[in-house]
Amino acid sequence: MPQLYVVPARMGRWTDNFVTRHGATATNVVDGRLVGFAQDGSYFEATLPFGRRFAGPARNEDFVAAAAPPDDWGLLLVRKGGFAVARVAGERITRSKVGHRHVQGRSKAGGWSQQRFARRRDNQATKAYDAAASYAADILEGCPIVVTGGDELGLDHVIDALGVRERVVGSLAHVPEPRRGVFENAVIDARSVKMSVTNA
Repeated sequence: MPQLYVVPARMGRWTDNFVTRHGATATNVVDGRLVGFAQDGSYFEATLPFGRRFAGPARNEDFVAAAAPPDDWGLLLVRKGGFAVARVAGERITRSKVGHRHVQGRSKAGGWSQQRFARRRDNQATKAYDAAASYAADILEGCPIVVTGGDELGLDHVIDALGVRERVVGSLAHVPEPRRGVFENAVIDARSVKMSVTNA
């Protein structure tokens, strides 16, 4: 089931296009999501950002209102060798840092050489995660909720170092190396509605 992120302000246009493609659509609230059932048997599911559950009524305008970003939230992206962290007020980034640390790629050598290489690589990755945690501790201090993305191993390291696991409210899927452009798009995706479509 393909997924995409839709900025709340574009939700009306997105659902209009869905109706154009699939016919008259009836919306209902199912398990905290807005679900649209089309005449041709296709349907979409819309999930609110920030781990929220929708309680209705099943109208676009109410769903969009429920998707409004909080006044204070954070974003943390971690991959081996790279990280990005931001403090956000609504839609506006107030503080951010994007960083990169060199981590060697995998070696094709075998035996002791491979083991030494793997230890060196793991040490480099740990230093990169520690650097990410250091910047994140400063930028996310007191932040009530955090959206994450990236490698599970790196995220676990940084989240545990920060002690913010109970504040993590959502995770972005398939985040590439968090360079500046990726990071800026991730901030938008984090406050967007997650849409999935099943075609008949």
